[in-house]
Amino acid sequence: QVQLVESGGGLVQPGGSLRLSCAASRSILNIGSTYWYRQAPGQGREWVAFITNDGSTIYKDSVKGRFTISRDNAKNTVYLQMNSLKPEDTAIYYCNSQTSWGQGTQVTVSS
Repeated sequence: QVQLVESGGGLVQPGGSLRLSCAASRSILNIGSTYWYRQAPGQGREWVAFITNDGSTIYKDSVKGRFTISRDNAKNTVYLQMNSLKPEDTAIYYCNSQTSWGQGTQVTVSS
């Protein structure tokens, strides 16, 4: 089972940017789609974006045009570039592939 570790979260002002990383313990080639989820305080976990093995991407409507998911196979890492951040993007962000989940990284958007 692949191990996943997220990083890159933090506190940012509205309109700012962050790049999250999801580092895998082994090659991400052919492990299937990799997802980013988030969970805001008091709410359920929701998917945000995913990327397939062939590089196709799908986004939740509320982040389209602001977030970009990508992967670097040589580094076994999947990224989530988040621009034009809004307070409603505040959440713990998790990486998921197959049945593996990372520990999450906190993103807080506040002035």
